[in-house]
Amino acid sequence: MIIKKFTAKTEEEATKAAKEELGARSVIMNVRKVKTKGFFSFLKKPLIEVTAAVEEDTDSLVAHVRRPMEPNIRTVTKVPFKEKPKDEKPQFKDVIPDEEEKQPAPAPERKNESKNDDKGIEEKIDNLHTLIEQQLKNVMENNDDADEDSGKKSDETDREFIGFVKLIYNTLINNEVDEKYANELVDEIEKLKKPGVTIDYLISNIYQKLILKFGEPAKITPREDGPKIIFFIGPTGVGKTTTIAKIAAELAVIEKKKVALITTDTYRIQAKEQLRSFAEMMKLPFRVAYNEDDVKDGLEEFSEYDYILVDTAGYSPKDEERRMEMKQLLDSAKKVSEIDTYLVMSITTKYRDLIAISDLYKQITDYKLIFTKLDETECFGNMLNIKLHTGVEIAYVTNGQDVPKDIEVFNPQSIVRSLLGGEKQS
Repeated sequence: MIIKKFTAKTEEEATKAAKEELGARSVIMNVRKVKTKGFFSFLKKPLIEVTAAVEEDTDSLVAHVRRPMEPNIRTVTKVPFKEKPKDEKPQFKDVIPDEEEKQPAPAPERKNESKNDDKGIEEKIDNLHTLIEQQLKNVMENNDDADEDSGKKSDETDREFIGFVKLIYNTLINNEVDEKYANELVDEIEKLKKPGVTIDYLISNIYQKLILKFGEPAKITPREDGPKIIFFIGPTGVGKTTTIAKIAAELAVIEKKKVALITTDTYRIQAKEQLRSFAEMMKLPFRVAYNEDDVKDGLEEFSEYDYILVDTAGYSPKDEERRMEMKQLLDSAKKVSEIDTYLVMSITTKYRDLIAISDLYKQITDYKLIFTKLDETECFGNMLNIKLHTGVEIAYVTNGQDVPKDIEVFNPQSIVRSLLGGEKQS
């Protein structure tokens, strides 16, 4: 794996430089501000530093052979970890600490790591490494007891690797990652096994692999010509209307764009009035559409705007009539102009229901994902599950009711830290 840093005046410039040097397959692992150096540095604006990584071809590095005595990870039981006192709950910081923070002492160079792997790894995964190493110690203690009971002592390196794989597997399962996807990641980890492989190397690869699986966020961007028309679809009760208000506030107030709102949800008076109230507070034009012609009229009326956000009625997955109405509405809008569609789902919904919802809406139209109510759960495995099941991009996540602050562009680094046992960070 190649890990490099790129510095520029803006995040866009740094990201472009990373993609040009490392290629389109590279992934952005972290973004932070860095102070400029020099006598007059306090007068200058901070630069943006982007850390990017690209996975090397491991086929030439690894010859993986499953040993007969190695356990089948697919059937491994969860290993109980020793509980830490409440006042010693590990606190996760950003993968790359700020310059003002105290840096850890540099680790001694290890023989079996390339320069690209070794450079900056301790800096990027210091806190994550510490937590996993401590938990791995607990796993190894359990393995030692089992070995003594059976009278069989396996090679220490093999035992450490197996213990590490068990730890990652159980951590993902505890975070509600589906067993199918946890096993796929375990298979990828096993391909990294080679003599002298270090925990640092394994953690860095797992971290990068998970970020690559999530991909880049699908943030809303303007069109070059004409308004960007965005439909928000999804079941009732997931916070769709509030999410639209948050995005509208971000676009209108922060980005200073011309935004108009349309609602087709005439079934629920509360939802219609809620969006109307938001529009009045933000001084945005608002229109209620009772049928397809009303939607067409609204799109024409707001043709000079930058964004037109359209709220839609939620419906039960079993309601075939409402589903066909939604399809006709979207097909009709597509005849007027190019549209984007975002499926809004609550992270607290059961996994089987999320699968059913995403599959049913896929029959209607292509979409990108928005997950809501992240503040109501500690497990984010369903985000990875649905991402891999649908293969579509995740755009935004929401974590509260406040407009507009409780929404952010999807941050794969933050979610990956959480899935690997750390605390979610914004």
